[in-house]
Amino acid sequence: MHTVLVLLAGFALLGLCLLIARLSAGRGPAPLRKAAAAFVPLWLIGAGINLWIGVDRAGYSVAEELPIFLLVFSAPALAALALWWKLSRR
Repeated sequence: MHTVLVLLAGFALLGLCLLIARLSAGRGPAPLRKAAAAFVPLWLIGAGINLWIGVDRAGYSVAEELPIFLLVFSAPALAALALWWKLSRR
């Protein structure tokens, strides 16, 4: 259940980045491309914090947490990169 909540948090952060870009920079694909690109390092930090909490507080080993980290990071990051790519083709 925790993994699902973290994934939802990743997609929510992506949506928040896109919303902030739309509200602050206006219309057009360029601000949304920048927001999608800016999301990836932000989410890498967030997913890394989740990995650290799993190792430090939950008692899992890095080897046990690494596949979860890859899933938690890659799903929202791939969505952001797909959006970036689609907006780049306009």
